[in-house]
Amino acid sequence: MDARVRQFSNAYCKDSVPALRPGYRVEVHQRITEGKKERIQIFKGMVIGVKNSNDGINATFTVRNIASGVGVEKVFPLHSPSIVQIDVKRAHKVRRAKLNYVRDLSGKSLRMQEVPFTLEHITVEKAAITEPAAPVAEAEDTAAEIVEDAAADTDAEAPVTEAA
Repeated sequence: MDARVRQFSNAYCKDSVPALRPGYRVEVHQRITEGKKERIQIFKGMVIGVKNSNDGINATFTVRNIASGVGVEKVFPLHSPSIVQIDVKRAHKVRRAKLNYVRDLSGKSLRMQEVPFTLEHITVEKAAITEPAAPVAEAEDTAAEIVEDAAADTDAEAPVTEAA
């Protein structure tokens, strides 16, 4: 990613977020707005995939939960302002980067070995966005020249109509 694009996107990232991995059991606290009311909804489940974890604002993670016998998956942007908090409760031993095979499992076959973990956080460096200063006088001169050239072109290309 270009350095300027990365610098611009990092300005909108959260300061510190947990380093999520597949196999983590998490609780995602999401701010839900319904009309004028606002509430916090908690979605509990297992992280089955993480995308672009080191790519700043584009980072997302997928959480899967079984609700009333139906599998529910949600994809959350990691740096979304609607996500209030992410709590990592447990870590399970997994040997894959994407746990898509979990979709076919249910009941006891879904159990995984729990492992101890230490939660790490990703911190994002926020630098001031610097833009090159363009001389204002030159910009006005070029704009005036463009307008004059366009006017000259339209006068030269104006079709001549003759009344018959």
